[in-house]
Amino acid sequence: MEFTGQCRCGKVRISLRAEVRPPLYACHCLNCQQWSGSAFGLHLLCAAQAVEVSGPVREYRYEHHGHVSTQYACEVCFTRLFNETTAAEGMRIVRAGVLEGAVQWTPQAHIWTKRRQSWITLPAGVAQWPESPTPEEFATALFE
Repeated sequence: MEFTGQCRCGKVRISLRAEVRPPLYACHCLNCQQWSGSAFGLHLLCAAQAVEVSGPVREYRYEHHGHVSTQYACEVCFTRLFNETTAAEGMRIVRAGVLEGAVQWTPQAHIWTKRRQSWITLPAGVAQWPESPTPEEFATALFE
């Protein structure tokens, strides 16, 4: 199965190949709020080798809580496409909004809910954590 998308200006294309759609989750942390300019970020957790990007991409690296995060964005229109972090080696966190059809997907989990906007009501029965879950907890919620 292939999921495709692009940045806002169309100069960068992204392709995600997977047997099933990777799990979608919402992050309500302050960084995601600032990066997105919105109430939360919607992300797909993917194996790095499953994500292909073509076009002019710019990287931005920073350290956060002892891990290095590398952000990838279109060099022309600055649309954020995905990031990699030393906290999840071998994975890419793709911004769901750049993929075609993402509007139809529902998050399987919510993290950093202690930072969520007060007007957001989270659905009952969906995994959620006040901060970051352990990798084991997150994997169980997203992949099982």
